[in-house]
Amino acid sequence: MPPYTLDDFSFDLRRAVPPAELWVRSTTATVTQLANTVCGVGGWFAPPLAAPDSRLTISFEVDRRRIVDAARPGAGDRGLLPAGGTWRPDRLVRHGTYHQYADGRLTCLAVESTVAPGASGYELTLTVTNRSANTHEVSIEPDLAPTKTHQVPLSEWGWVPPGPGTGAEIPFHHSDLTATLPPHGSITFTLAVGHTPSTNTLADVLSRLPVLTSDIPGLEQYYRRSLASGLVCWWDHPDFVTRPFLSTSGLDGGALCAYAWDTGGYAPNLLSLMLGDRVVDIIESFLDADLTDRYAIAPDGTGLGVAYAYSGWSLVSLARAAAAERQLDPTLVSRLYDVLIALDKRFQPDEQTGVLRDYGDQSNLLEMRSTGWEHVVASPNAERAWALDTLADLSDLTGAALPAADLRDSAQLIRSEVIRQLWDSDAGWFRSRYPDGHTELAYSIQAYDVLRAGACPPDVAAALISHLRPDAFLGEYGVSSVSAEDPLHYETADIDWSGAGAYTGEAPQLALTLWEHDEPDRAWDVLRRLFWMGEHYPYFPQDHYSDKPGAPATGRRINIIAGLTGAEAVLTGLLGIHPHPDGSLTITPTPLASGNLTLTNLTYRGHAIEMALRSGRTTITVNGHEVAPGPVIPPR
Repeated sequence: MPPYTLDDFSFDLRRAVPPAELWVRSTTATVTQLANTVCGVGGWFAPPLAAPDSRLTISFEVDRRRIVDAARPGAGDRGLLPAGGTWRPDRLVRHGTYHQYADGRLTCLAVESTVAPGASGYELTLTVTNRSANTHEVSIEPDLAPTKTHQVPLSEWGWVPPGPGTGAEIPFHHSDLTATLPPHGSITFTLAVGHTPSTNTLADVLSRLPVLTSDIPGLEQYYRRSLASGLVCWWDHPDFVTRPFLSTSGLDGGALCAYAWDTGGYAPNLLSLMLGDRVVDIIESFLDADLTDRYAIAPDGTGLGVAYAYSGWSLVSLARAAAAERQLDPTLVSRLYDVLIALDKRFQPDEQTGVLRDYGDQSNLLEMRSTGWEHVVASPNAERAWALDTLADLSDLTGAALPAADLRDSAQLIRSEVIRQLWDSDAGWFRSRYPDGHTELAYSIQAYDVLRAGACPPDVAAALISHLRPDAFLGEYGVSSVSAEDPLHYETADIDWSGAGAYTGEAPQLALTLWEHDEPDRAWDVLRRLFWMGEHYPYFPQDHYSDKPGAPATGRRINIIAGLTGAEAVLTGLLGIHPHPDGSLTITPTPLASGNLTLTNLTYRGHAIEMALRSGRTTITVNGHEVAPGPVIPPR
């Protein structure tokens, strides 16, 4: 089976749920539609240019009768009516219909519009088809709002999208907009707004994506939409710090920057596979920024924000994934160690033993709105222990000459202190402790990161997992970032980290954690709650509800790179594909109770791997030869 093409990620617009603002991208620009129109185009971004308030509206004159494109409510002749369309990462195709009989004459038209971003701006192509035996004189009447571009330095593209500008006029070009439309014929018009052609493609990354097919309801579509979430974060801009540059969001101009946490913390193995050797460039771009006082890098590499407790762990996660397919330079490992230690020093030692770190308030953590998971917390202290162990392993493999034994001793001590200081056996949960001794029991999904980091003895793990039940953490359509059984911290307005929904990477990462801890039934139960997203989103938004299908319509980024976590969970969780830093690969898939699944186009260190899972039988081939589950590729 051939690898994916962009057509494989097409999405039927009729199935879209909020947020309904749909964007498409080239590797240097993005553009959005005007909602409820067939032809209208809204704002666009082509760093360093921003045109968020740009508006192009279209009307038609047919035989001197004006036809508007505004989806006006009401009966009778209300103009051009939307009739669906198709999203693809690089273009949006919309369909419209106009069917009116008046004064003894039928006017029956189909309109198709295609908007595609270029290097900057976009091209809009309109095709009008005559569905009657009459001849019509047709004119296109475009109206480009008199807005101007905003030139924003690359160093300033942060979380908030750039606003309107007062810079240069927006170029507008078009073909002849008047034509005679013969019976059953078609005519095409082309309009360009600030447009220069783009020759960039995604062919290279598409060739690296493992292809999954399955008759298990919802699984294949969820996997593809997860991959699409990564593709729309993919920039190939000559002035960006790396090529490609992976933005955290970016379609709507916001979070075009890259957070270390989102980039490395959610789908490191899949990103390493997609990037190839360029993954090292991504890691180095973060190391070149001062992560002791920044959480993200702008497109030009400038550091943004404040110190973030998870940044060091996230970079080490990405480096571990990178090490599996290539030998890392020992200097890179040493730089990772220096950054991790410097970031540790940014946060104060705890007041009891000095082993754990006080990670401050919500600005340095995950931004809950209530007092709760702050200061001396189980996560990210547990991740810090995992990162120290991993750096010791990478040092041994690369010859980086880090104090590996000391790192492992420190990691073990951190893990034991997390349990001794913070575990509340009566509650079956972790407490967080404030500098004055005040403690909180915040039933946050972040506690499961402690489980994933390997800091939980069996009894602690069992207690944590027991809280994964309906009307607590589990909703019909996902997981809640705060348990609904926690009346002090659970809320329904800020679903990202405070309840009633979650950041999009959290539910699939929880499923992956459960697979890693030999809880396959619970893992599948979590993952299958997300399959609705594959049916109703072209790409995944920043967060989504857990008790209803949808996401907040405003106030959040409309796309997120952590949407890749779904595919990561399928590949490394359900299929059990585990790359190791020494270059070895083990595959231990979960047997399927029903249904079929195949995986092709997976390449690891030059080896071609295919898998087929059927009820009661698993087939794994490496370079065309069948192998048993377990170790399938030896170390380097």
